[in-house]
Amino acid sequence: MSLLVIKLIFVAVFAGIFGSVLGLGGGTVITPILTLMLGIDINHAIGASLIAVIATSSGAAIAYINDGITNLRIGMFLEVATTIGAITGAFLAGFVSSSVLYIIFGLFLLYSALAMLQKKKAEKYDLNRGKSLANKMKLNGNYYDKNLEKEVSYHAVHVPAGFGVMYGAGVASGLLGIGSGSFKVMAMDLFMKLPLKVSSATSNFMMGVTAAASASVYLIRGDIDPQISGPIAIGVLVGATIGTKIMQRMKSKTIRIIFVPVIAYIAIQMILEGLGWKW
Repeated sequence: MSLLVIKLIFVAVFAGIFGSVLGLGGGTVITPILTLMLGIDINHAIGASLIAVIATSSGAAIAYINDGITNLRIGMFLEVATTIGAITGAFLAGFVSSSVLYIIFGLFLLYSALAMLQKKKAEKYDLNRGKSLANKMKLNGNYYDKNLEKEVSYHAVHVPAGFGVMYGAGVASGLLGIGSGSFKVMAMDLFMKLPLKVSSATSNFMMGVTAAASASVYLIRGDIDPQISGPIAIGVLVGATIGTKIMQRMKSKTIRIIFVPVIAYIAIQMILEGLGWKW
């Protein structure tokens, strides 16, 4: 086993844990590390990160569905918007230069970091809100929170707004080679007022479909290298399995506090790289 393969697997395990815990997708970590630290071409890195997102989704979604945290009804409805957006973004990526991709990706990561910081406070969910479309579509549910040790009930609101943000999440996925989980979590958590753990789990479920739509375009263009994507997929699957156990036992704000500085640091590096400056 070569040193590069070992590095790829190690990075992928970390990315799988990170992605499954926060519902962000392993691409948030994998793309900048492959390009900045391992010197891999950004297009091949994006292709590998899409495979990582599919693996993260496969590993995490099964555990979250078994535990009743994932809302399948909401996930399938919103996946329509993200899939269309993903195909749009994947085609747009073929017309955007690498430097622009670096800058866009860096700005996206900075936005993700700020969004995480703004969600440190615990939210309260009003079950009486959203009486129209959400009620008609039965976008409600409940799950047992192992950290709080109690049953949590919830009801979705602002469905059209959430659907629109999901289309943007799909475009980001196809353009940047990520699961765009932060957009997905934001749409469900901030707009539709779902509990954060439900948003994270449902985001993990959705990411695989979104990434698969984008990956098909990258595969046709020859940007998915099996020698890179193979070890990444294996490591991410292992990491995602570990991450699902962590997420259910820990407070989400604690996880954010650990990872936000890392995301911000990587984001600044990516932006400087895109501008042609050395860190």
